[in-house]
Amino acid sequence: MKLKSLLAVAAIAALSAFKPAAKPESFTVDTQKSSIQWVGKKVAGQHSGTLKVQSGTLALEGSTLKAGAFKVDMNSITCTDLEGDGAKKLEGHLKNEDFFATTKFPVADFAITKVSPAAGGSLIVTGNLTIKGITKAISFPAMVKRTGNTVVATAKEVKVDRTKYDVRYGSKSFFDSIGDKAIDDEFILNVNLVASK
Repeated sequence: MKLKSLLAVAAIAALSAFKPAAKPESFTVDTQKSSIQWVGKKVAGQHSGTLKVQSGTLALEGSTLKAGAFKVDMNSITCTDLEGDGAKKLEGHLKNEDFFATTKFPVADFAITKVSPAAGGSLIVTGNLTIKGITKAISFPAMVKRTGNTVVATAKEVKVDRTKYDVRYGSKSFFDSIGDKAIDDEFILNVNLVASK
């Protein structure tokens, strides 16, 4: 009897060792509470504005980010440092073929491919960013905090090289003689995602 009991305990222990890992929990991005701010710099100054998150999900195991993706409505682009006709003119220019061609490419998206721990409780998030139908890998630091059934994920100063997505207008990399009208190849995104179950 003792031998049978020992064998039973051993069998249970062996089976428990092969328990499937806990399935990540899925959180849906709240598009009303989430935001994206952009900054584009040029020789003569800079412009800034916003973009709206169209949809997204984040997957966590406990408080650990495992996966995620979100879509951006490119037609929602606004300029917040100008007013009236000046803002409308810039917004129209950003939507046309010189920049993001939003009629043809109304949505940009990002999908996480890897998450690595970093100093100070932050993460290095790597994923595929698609703009104008062109997909390139990008990495950036981020912070993720879970409180109950709500997750807040933030990424500040995310640098995106627009020329990799065929956005070449005003770039010194392609137009040598542009002088003080040059626009930086990199623009900056500040992303704030709020998601819940």
